[in-house]
Amino acid sequence: MLQVQFIRDNKETVLEGLAKRNFANAETIIEQVLTADENRRKTQVELDNTLAESNKMSKEIGGFYKSGEVQKANLLKEKTGLLKDKSKELAESLNDYAEELTGLLYQIPNIPHASVKAGTSEEDNEKIFSEGIIPDLGENALPHWELAKKYDIIDFELGNK
Repeated sequence: MLQVQFIRDNKETVLEGLAKRNFANAETIIEQVLTADENRRKTQVELDNTLAESNKMSKEIGGFYKSGEVQKANLLKEKTGLLKDKSKELAESLNDYAEELTGLLYQIPNIPHASVKAGTSEEDNEKIFSEGIIPDLGENALPHWELAKKYDIIDFELGNK
């Protein structure tokens, strides 16, 4: 799976790689990924700021109680309650954005190496190297699992137990 940072930094390279793979709607999905990531990042920043402000107010509440200013402490308690509600909403929306982003990233295949030629079928592949002679096994050739049973090499029944 491609990383969001890589997509953000190398958008053109990713689009070229997806074009080599004949990936439909590549540009649309990449834009959706970038938009979802931007929303997730903005929400994360807002959540962090809200939590920091809530922590700051919580410390001030303790100071007000120590100095005997109960009314100010109660006002700040109400504000921190609102901030906590807001932080819960932000955390939920952050979760939603993260799930959306993950779902989009799962749809995008890995991009091929730059040296890979573009093609539409197996016939377009370029053979780089082959070693030895590939034997022709004929029509009556048995697969390895049947040969293992025939010659009693592997006991599949005992292996299943």
